[in-house]
Amino acid sequence: MTATDPALTALAQGWCALSLLHGRIEVHIERALQAKHDLSLREYSLLDVLSRQHDGEGGHLQMRQVADAVVLSQSATTRLVTRLEDRGLLARYLCPTDRRGIYTNVTEAGLALLEEARPTNDTALREALDAAARNPELAPLVRVVESTNAPA
Repeated sequence: MTATDPALTALAQGWCALSLLHGRIEVHIERALQAKHDLSLREYSLLDVLSRQHDGEGGHLQMRQVADAVVLSQSATTRLVTRLEDRGLLARYLCPTDRRGIYTNVTEAGLALLEEARPTNDTALREALDAAARNPELAPLVRVVESTNAPA
């Protein structure tokens, strides 16, 4: 393959379209969450991921797993956890079976903010997808996103 290979060009165009769709969605949701809840998209994502933990086997996430889930480095995730902990939305505690492990839970205030913000997130996502669907370059990607978790 060469740099002018049509297959590479099509692949690059597809990647650019996907990146554009992601960026537009992210910006739209970020603005809505900030305006209505003083919450960034990363903060919302972190609260959402941590709220899904449970007390069963493997129910609590290690910081590495949390970082992977919110698509941040471990150090950036730790800083984000600290900011939300300072706001009273998260609490850290030592793992009862391994004193080296530290877990993070969403506080009652964090759960309340998450539940308040969830409809804003969902509405902003729907708005961003609807706007993108009107763009012929992005419409096929929107259909893929919409069909990803659709019932069979």
